[in-house]
Amino acid sequence: MSDIMTAPKIASMKGGRIVCVTAYDTPSAQMADEVGVDIILVGDSVGNTTLGYENTLPVTLDEMIHHVSAAARGCRRALLVADMPFGSYQACAEDAIRSGIELVKAGAAALKLEGPYVDAIGGLVAAGVPVMGHIGMTPQSVHSFGGFRVQGRGNKADLVLDAGKKIADAGAFSVVLEMVPAMVARRITDELPIPTIGIGAGPDCDGEVQVWHDILGLSAGDPFKHTKRYLDGRQAITDAIRAYASEVREKTFPGSENSF
Repeated sequence: MSDIMTAPKIASMKGGRIVCVTAYDTPSAQMADEVGVDIILVGDSVGNTTLGYENTLPVTLDEMIHHVSAAARGCRRALLVADMPFGSYQACAEDAIRSGIELVKAGAAALKLEGPYVDAIGGLVAAGVPVMGHIGMTPQSVHSFGGFRVQGRGNKADLVLDAGKKIADAGAFSVVLEMVPAMVARRITDELPIPTIGIGAGPDCDGEVQVWHDILGLSAGDPFKHTKRYLDGRQAITDAIRAYASEVREKTFPGSENSF
């Protein structure tokens, strides 16, 4: 049996622990793939982690196609999922299908979109494109939420659950729960027939997704509450560049061992 991850395989992992991490280029995707993650998400978070945008809203379809294509060249086993950027699916299902086809042609094996856009999800699924949903704190709706805030507290829990049910009924194979109280995420996980993949949603989802720059400590400032730094990558890289600059200025590099 092939070890390559597919959307149906992910769907069958309900009750398991799915490992997902973002990647935006070939080397990152290669490293994630080599260690055996189940899903590589080319997220529109590329906007605020890599492209210098304040949030994900300015990210264009062309930018996503560029990064999906790069990540696809480094992905051999994991399921490569691409985020659909803001404006590429909200207007109508036809827009979603056209945008989705472009992302699949660039190398995506599945797509992720935010919110209960059931016509878009159904249209993509009918076109043969697997879809991952996304509920809770959906970053493309940051202005509607008044900032990056936990969703689903108190009597709002049913709204998040209802969105999840609509997404599952529309044919999605899994759904991301972002910044949702742990008890609410557990309830949603128990009630949905598809796997839930959490980020800031407690330990009881069927899987976890984290951002490359967050877990590797590449982002400036303090880490977010919902993540964990497994490496102080920013410090390690700046130390290395500082050492390189020093050796160049002191003419200790390149040396004879680096010369022809």
